[in-house]
Amino acid sequence: MHTPFFPQFRARLAPLGKRVRTLRQQSLPHLDLLFGPLLPTWLLSQADEGTNSREQIYSLRRTFFGFLYQVLNPDCPCREVVRQVQSLFALLSPRRISKATGAYCQGRGRLPIDTLARLRCAVAAHAQKAAQLWKGFCIKVIDGTGVSMPDTLKNQRAYPQSREQKPGCGFPFMKVVGVFSLATGALLDYAKGNKHQHELSLLHRLLDQFKPGDLALADRGFSSYTLLALLWKKKVPALFRLHHARGGDLRKGKPLGQNDRLVVWKKPQNCERRRYLPLVLWNSIAPELPVRILRFSLRRAGYRTRCLTLVTTLVDPQLYPAEQLALLYAKRWQIELWFRDIKTSMGMEVLRCQSPKMIHKELELFFIAYNLIRCLMLQASQEYEVEIQRLSFKGTVDGVRQFSVAIAQARSRKKQKQLINQLLQTIAGDLLPDRPGRREPRAVKRRPKPGAWLTKPRHKFKDSQHRNRYWKNKPRKTRA
Repeated sequence: MHTPFFPQFRARLAPLGKRVRTLRQQSLPHLDLLFGPLLPTWLLSQADEGTNSREQIYSLRRTFFGFLYQVLNPDCPCREVVRQVQSLFALLSPRRISKATGAYCQGRGRLPIDTLARLRCAVAAHAQKAAQLWKGFCIKVIDGTGVSMPDTLKNQRAYPQSREQKPGCGFPFMKVVGVFSLATGALLDYAKGNKHQHELSLLHRLLDQFKPGDLALADRGFSSYTLLALLWKKKVPALFRLHHARGGDLRKGKPLGQNDRLVVWKKPQNCERRRYLPLVLWNSIAPELPVRILRFSLRRAGYRTRCLTLVTTLVDPQLYPAEQLALLYAKRWQIELWFRDIKTSMGMEVLRCQSPKMIHKELELFFIAYNLIRCLMLQASQEYEVEIQRLSFKGTVDGVRQFSVAIAQARSRKKQKQLINQLLQTIAGDLLPDRPGRREPRAVKRRPKPGAWLTKPRHKFKDSQHRNRYWKNKPRKTRA
């Protein structure tokens, strides 16, 4: 600021000039004031050369936080982010911004997928610093789920719909297998595939995630000799529910206690190798594997007794008693709640992008947002000494949406820190009720509207003109 004739105005005009100069570095939704310390700055900085090297309205950092804002706000269109850009520039600069969404969509297309993956891993690593061990092991939980996406030609080619759905009447389907940390609830890594790929084959892509000192925990869908042997080769024990195809006869093997046996599994035939593994890796698997099979009864007041059979490579009954293993496996249900948080609370069950390239980026943004929310919950849990399982995930998301606006309007860093501390205090105070033994089967109370099923592609579907009611499950009864 050069004001040779009006030096008395220099102190007032200097801050305004500074705000104009830093306008391009500001992020739109102001989420970086809250999540910035959790994200590596260099990953979102402007590149020296290449795709994101030019100075643009929708820079890499601004586009990332705009996309993150859409993920945290379900049903938020691209138009809303563009309107935020317009309002910001109208406030701090005389420059007018186009109201069209094309530039922002192009900015989302320039987001490097490998950078998003690094950001997700960096946030997960930050959360893992607070992980507590179980008998010296870091518990990693495995499970799979599925998501839907818009019915476009590109999406159908990459992720075809189910055969039970007619062409033009269904939606592309993607399988996702995730590895979570039991202590923190953070998503460590994931693999995606279409309906033709089994969850076990997707999990084999994630074996590098398991290191010595980890313990794998999963349901019986992952209970196979191949996976147990590969994990044991990496010095990673496992605790799975026994697959229903194996008998689980407790009369065989060496007795270790009541309903507790040590047996030796034989390497299966090559049929399993053809499905999942290359020949070189298959030949490196040991021909025999000692495993421990134990059975326990799950008793809850008011419910029938259920018997569960587990298989594990933790074969020492003194170091790992059967009761402790049973209690540890009971915590596996947490991963179902974490997937529900991502899919239902955050709206990932139905993705919205129109191409597989953008679908992959949208998926990464959902997982980044989820890990960021888990980091806030961990911080609130540590500072106020509250169990993280009692904290409300949906309440944390709601708090982030509202407090981020107030944090952006704070005039000093001291006030920003006060608001962040108040947000953590609010998260810690929003406790879920303790309901031991609660069971609520999935059921829908609100009935859908009596609309006709789409049994043909949209351009071929013709509605009947002379009926006042749709008969969905059975034809209309006519008088003889």
